[in-house]
Amino acid sequence: MAIKWVDTIDIAIELAERYPDVDPLTVRFTDLKQWVEALPEFDDDPERCGERILEAIQMAWIDEQD
Repeated sequence: MAIKWVDTIDIAIELAERYPDVDPLTVRFTDLKQWVEALPEFDDDPERCGERILEAIQMAWIDEQD
């Protein structure tokens, strides 16, 4: 199953598994975007991502850690 930018919870789960020791609040959005695009299941247009989507991913990632 391909992951798209709108799949913020699925992305957050993947990031939490890949980077268990990383505090999502310390990740710059430029890095976060690159990390998402590097996920093997990710398949979406990089141009469709904006700050609002990255914020949603970051918040979902924080929720995953709790």
